[in-house]
Amino acid sequence: MSPDAAIVPDRQRLMAHIREFAKRVKLSGTPEELESFRYLEAQMQSFGYKTQLIFHDAYISLPGKASVEVDGKPLKSITHSMSVPTPAEGVTAPLVYVGEGHAADFAKVDVRGKIVLVDAIAFEDVAQLASQHGAVGELHVTPNENLYEMCVSPVWGSPSQHTRENLPTTAICTISQADGTPLREACLAGKAPIATLVTEVDTGWRKTPILQADLAYSDDPDAPFVLFSGHHDTWHYGVMDNGGANATMLEAARLLAERKSEWKRSLRLCFWSGHSHGRYSGSAWYADEYFDELERRCLAHVNVDSTGGEGASVLTNSSVIDELRAVAATAIRDVTGQVHLGRRHGRAADQSFWGVGIPSMFGSLSHQPPGPVKMPVALGWWWHTPHDTEEHIDPDNLARDTDIVLRVLRQLLSSNVVPLDYTIYAASLKNELLALAKTLGDRLEIGSLLSAVDELDAAARSLNQAAKAAEGTEAVALDDRLRRAARLLVPLNYTFGDRFHPDSAVPHPAWPSLSGLRELAELPAGDKDTPFFQVHARRSRNLVLSTLRQAREVLAG
Repeated sequence: MSPDAAIVPDRQRLMAHIREFAKRVKLSGTPEELESFRYLEAQMQSFGYKTQLIFHDAYISLPGKASVEVDGKPLKSITHSMSVPTPAEGVTAPLVYVGEGHAADFAKVDVRGKIVLVDAIAFEDVAQLASQHGAVGELHVTPNENLYEMCVSPVWGSPSQHTRENLPTTAICTISQADGTPLREACLAGKAPIATLVTEVDTGWRKTPILQADLAYSDDPDAPFVLFSGHHDTWHYGVMDNGGANATMLEAARLLAERKSEWKRSLRLCFWSGHSHGRYSGSAWYADEYFDELERRCLAHVNVDSTGGEGASVLTNSSVIDELRAVAATAIRDVTGQVHLGRRHGRAADQSFWGVGIPSMFGSLSHQPPGPVKMPVALGWWWHTPHDTEEHIDPDNLARDTDIVLRVLRQLLSSNVVPLDYTIYAASLKNELLALAKTLGDRLEIGSLLSAVDELDAAARSLNQAAKAAEGTEAVALDDRLRRAARLLVPLNYTFGDRFHPDSAVPHPAWPSLSGLRELAELPAGDKDTPFFQVHARRSRNLVLSTLRQAREVLAG
């Protein structure tokens, strides 16, 4: 489908939304956030969408005051969502430098009972390692003078009784590069500065909202739909993150509604809370609560985050699942002329639907070019700081990003057959398996997996050919085959294998379902533990093989 050039985002409308979002700090579960949700609700209703404001319990953590003192000298600091709150006197211990906080860094030193000094903003994987190794606190050093707000929970969504033990057990603060540099130098010189961290953090269960807005293309209550989502809660005013994306969502929803006659599928928008202060608690709850409906009806998920930033000129590396890569690349090329290289999704951006088996794309869409200072993310120095205000929104970039999203959604909604290309998926998986085969050698046979991928590819090519001429009931049937195949193939690509319990929020390897094979491949040849690793690797192989066989049968019809 070639998007109609006449569908142009309205800059004035986009910036009017931006000015509205600039009025309030939107912490998850607060009255100010709900007031802003009411604005979203009124806008969506005015476009003709049926809205529902859903309230649910979420485990939310709002950081309060913090103080850091090192060898008697006070330093400017913040604490973080999901940090442990300290007693009034704080926690006092020697500092131990652990570099950027990788597993290898923690393995080199004994951090038990100490406060680790980390050359990185506060991420969940470092919090997990620090807790596991017995540290009592973390002191993070940013790459510049800004202190970046973060949620450090390694648990995806609200914790259960089984996962709450994985929450951080450390008090966590952040200081600037200028204040951190002499501390790093002291640690490297063999000294052990004494630090005291005081943290106030309000963590607990509270009601948070989700706005669901539907526009149906038919009277069928079970008609398939495309999910279009973004979070609404913010750090500080959060005018780019995530006001820019919310403006994109509203404008895209308005323009798409005017062309509903083109659609072959329905559209559902969801605005989440709990993204920033609950580790994606809103979308994770929604995936659990509406699992059955999502499994039966949802064909694809488009998430948007932080659109329209000033200086955001790079459109080549937004994340997209393999089978939707061509959709993203076409829209980005047509709007910007840039060649979208794509990248795998990370554990971020409310991507809570891989277990359900929903193909997904985006999150952050436009990025900053590389600069002299290594930034934690390529979204601008103001990201996650009080400086994320209207002045850092570029109206031209916001309209550009909205145009890309519009084109993507129009193709997903209006193509006769939903454009999921599993030949690209098969090629990606085959590359992974060929690399593994070289290192596995004769320790495990995976020729059956390679054959199954080839069979999947052949079935996908046949379906793609049929989709070119499909209309009416035939197109609907192909949509359903693609939906059922996605339920098998997406979890294989992005989960460790359990569709119903989200994996952790820490970084994952590519194709987590292949981890058993990868672990055996990485074992030195002749290692005495090889038989143990082969047991797990065989089971991993069987999971992948069975899933590929089932998916091939579905695609073949």
